[in-house]
Parts: sequence; C-alpha cells; structure tokens
Amino acid sequence: MSFNDLFDSGKHKKNLGHFASIVTLAAADGAINENELALLKRLARKLDVDSSEFDEILETPNRYPINPPNNKFERLERLYDLFKIIYADNQMDPNEEKLVNKYAIGLGFSSADTSSIISKSKDLFGGKIAYDDYESIINKK
Repeated sequence: MSFNDLFDSGKHKKNLGHFASIVTLAAADGAINENELALLKRLARKLDVDSSEFDEILETPNRYPINPPNNKFERLERLYDLFKIIYADNQMDPNEEKLVNKYAIGLGFSSADTSSIISKSKDLFGGKIAYDDYESIINKK
C-alpha cells in the first residue's frame, strides 16, 4: 500500500463521517423527504460515497464519527453542506439547530464562532446560496 493510498483511505473515512452527519440532520425532523433524498444522492457523489455505503449510512448513520478537517476552509465547506440539507425543506427546526451546533463544534469551531456562524447562516440561508458567497459573508467581521 502506497502513502497516497493511506491518504485516500483517511480522506474517504472523513467523507463517510461527514456524509453520516448530513444523513443524521436530514432525518432529524422526521422521515427523509424527496428533496432531502435527492440532495443526499448529489452529496454522496461529491463525497465519493458508493451505493452500498450510501445504503448502510442511511440505515445506521450514528456508526460514523465526525472527523474534523484540518483547516478552516474545509470546516466551513462541511458546515455549508450541513446547512444545505437542513434547508432542503426551507426551514430549520429546533432539533436540527441543536444537531448543527453539535456538529459545528465537532468540526472544530469554537463555541463563540459556532453561535455567530449559525446565527448568520439562519439569517442568510434561503436555500440556494453559492458557497463562495456564503464563505465571504460568514468570514466578514
């Protein structure tokens, strides 16, 4: 096994953990609806989650730990994915807010940053904000 294979394996495990977090949020407000399922399929492709992994994660998402990225850019991108699934039904319920707060801290954001980012995201997220716009608004002081 080469060094690159080890890196890819670690990256894939991080992607599986992130995808499991997304699935948990999608199911937080009840059954996963059609919009959420369509978004989950798109995110699975983006994260290189194959169909057998997809099915397994849908059944037992809590088996996968949060594996935080090493830099702020990747953490913010993962948080953005979480907000996309939350707002697939155009609203955030209290259980989803509690979970996204937990995941943001698990991703490596401080408690103070988490509160600020979630507050700004709730104000901004109408469902379809481009990541670049999201990043510049969140990072604006």
